[in-house]
Amino acid sequence: MAVWIQAQQLQGEALHQMQALYGQHFPIEVRHYLAQWIESQLWDSVELDNPAEEAKAKRLLDNLVAELQRKAQHQVGEDGFLLKIKLGHYANQLKSTYDRCPLELVRCIRHILHSEQRLVQEATNVSASCGSGGQAMDSLSQRHQQINQAFEELRLATQETENELRNLQHNQEYFIIQYQENLRIQAQLSSLASLPPAERTQRETTLQSKRATVEAWLTREASTLQKYRLDLSEQHQKSLALLRKQQTLILDEELIQWKRRQQLAGNGGPPEGGLDVLQSWCEKLADLIWQNRQQIRRCEHLTQQLPLPGPMEELLSKLNADITDIISALVTSTFIIEKQPPQVLKTQTKFAATVRLLVGGKLNVHMNPPQVKAVIVSEQQAKALLKNESTRNDSSGEILNNNCVMEYHQATGTLSAHFRNMSLKRIKRSDRRGAESVTEEKFTVLFESQFSVGGNELVFHVKTLSLPVVVIVHGSQDNNATATVLWDNAFAEPGRVPFIVPDKVLWPQLCEALDMKYKAEMHSGRGLSEDNLVFLAQKAFSSSSNNPEDYRNMTISWAQFNRESLPGRNFTFWQWFDGVVELMKKHLKPHWNDGAILGFVNKQQAQDMLLSKPNGTFLLRFSDSEIGGITIAWVAENPNKAGERLVWNLLPYTTKDFSIRSLADRISDLNHLLFLYPDRPKDEVFAKYYTPPLSKAVDGYVKPQIRQVVPEFTTPNPEPTGGNPTFMDQAASPSVGNPNNFGIYPAMSDTMLDADGDFDLEDTMDVARHVEELLRRPMANQWSSQQS
Repeated sequence: MAVWIQAQQLQGEALHQMQALYGQHFPIEVRHYLAQWIESQLWDSVELDNPAEEAKAKRLLDNLVAELQRKAQHQVGEDGFLLKIKLGHYANQLKSTYDRCPLELVRCIRHILHSEQRLVQEATNVSASCGSGGQAMDSLSQRHQQINQAFEELRLATQETENELRNLQHNQEYFIIQYQENLRIQAQLSSLASLPPAERTQRETTLQSKRATVEAWLTREASTLQKYRLDLSEQHQKSLALLRKQQTLILDEELIQWKRRQQLAGNGGPPEGGLDVLQSWCEKLADLIWQNRQQIRRCEHLTQQLPLPGPMEELLSKLNADITDIISALVTSTFIIEKQPPQVLKTQTKFAATVRLLVGGKLNVHMNPPQVKAVIVSEQQAKALLKNESTRNDSSGEILNNNCVMEYHQATGTLSAHFRNMSLKRIKRSDRRGAESVTEEKFTVLFESQFSVGGNELVFHVKTLSLPVVVIVHGSQDNNATATVLWDNAFAEPGRVPFIVPDKVLWPQLCEALDMKYKAEMHSGRGLSEDNLVFLAQKAFSSSSNNPEDYRNMTISWAQFNRESLPGRNFTFWQWFDGVVELMKKHLKPHWNDGAILGFVNKQQAQDMLLSKPNGTFLLRFSDSEIGGITIAWVAENPNKAGERLVWNLLPYTTKDFSIRSLADRISDLNHLLFLYPDRPKDEVFAKYYTPPLSKAVDGYVKPQIRQVVPEFTTPNPEPTGGNPTFMDQAASPSVGNPNNFGIYPAMSDTMLDADGDFDLEDTMDVARHVEELLRRPMANQWSSQQS
């Protein structure tokens, strides 16, 4: 309700904009009486372009109607009776309006709430500026204020030229009347020949005197009209200059910045936002440009109606051409991609995209809804398109369901086309250069349409290109394709030739991109620390320096990033990093966000850190030798040499291992692990993630349980009372701190770890393979089961 309370304090233009958000599609009374309920709902959690979300939207609609009806029933008294009737009517109205399209209700309310928040924020920024004695505002608010001030200046200038044009029209009409009077006098003088001489002389003298007066006035007024027209032409030239300046600011700065934010969002940057603000500015521009264009055309009509000597025809013709260019630039530039297609695009897989015309509603384009077509084109074809060169082939592939009609959403005032079920059936690749692989080849989806405005007065052919996409045919290519996309999104420069990116960038620039990606995947503010980035620099540059300043001015090439393998490995820097991200995202996100995983630590660093701690202290670090692997390192006594302490490293776990048993449960299984580095008891950190105990025996059967065992560190199991030994003494996991570590497999001869922390992947088996092998062995000697 806080936003609505603040929204009611708005004044002037802001209040008018807020009121304009409401109407028959969503009455302002509903917003007022259900303010708290409306602001407490998760409107942003509904994916508007996903038809599967319609059920969620329907529940929100039904709940809204129910709340309205409940509110209506609680109204009492004479005034309450009228309000009860009104709220009941609104409940029925909303139900009938949105029952078949509940997603439109969500779209409507989201637009209203976001717009109110923007208006309140802008008003707050202005108030803060005034309250601080005119101190500098933040750059964003200051820029927005400048834009709004320029719009007010343009509005006043347009109103002034409108008034001048009306005066010109009035004066010209009076001039034509006087001109007709002069012609009438001329006709009267011509008719005097038939009169007697005495009468003719008297009448002629009077008419000639009157004609001389009218002609003198016409001469003066013609000069005045000509000056009036020239002055009005100069005013229009000034207005056009202001319009150009404002349009350049909005299209070449604000819109370009929005597109840049959209591109960085592909790497995990913050959501682009602000598109509704941009649309409101573009609509104001369209309105002002159209008004000025109509004024110029009316001025042309007046000039044709009363031709006068002078340069007016040429001036007006140039003004008309200039303002047509301005509106053409506005329309073609505001045909944008609101929701980009996926940048890693797999063939035969459904994908979606949304295009939007920011000025569509203002220019009434929806009165004859245009159709949008999507085609995929190569990098070379994209270059040709931007040079307005014709391409020999229309596309480089075939997209199914690639035509869509633009729809007008009255609640939000947006004109957009939602492609929901596109699929890339096939792709035609070009000849690759040198070491370039298929996952480095870039394509783009071209959206194009044609429509007219002003009763077919102006016809526009608009087109826009998506962000670069990399086409893959198998999931195994996703990793390398993502690298191409990340590099392009991070380092592409505005206005580049498609799709040129630098071959080398400064290491801090790449760090920023990697940190953005990592934080986005973790859904957390905890990104990569300076120590983490130093570790990554050591890996990327095969360096041993721990000083971050040593890497500040170093550059890393694309080849070092994802073309050349790391020394002694069969994978690249990016493939290793992306493996870490995938592992964390799928299985270890909460542990990273809890600060339980150090991760970016090498073996030597882990050894130095642990040897200074008590036995049983452990840490989690990413494997150097395996993609998407994480290992446990701990300090313990050397069982073969009394008094010697060693750091042990467990064979790395991968996604396959964690699909069998979680990290927390594996750590719980290992009783020799006591403290998470530096000194946190492990149960304090991981107990909340332990799997709850299994249920007791059902129908005479007990459930077997998988436990992790490290033979060298397994505590012998005591003999249970009552005769024969069993490994299924209880189905539930041991309680926290239970010294008994029950396991279903015998001690393994395979060495899973060594004292130096080294291992050979070819000579060992991962946990999943070990489980599979054990489950194929005769199990009679490992547990006894009860029979029904």
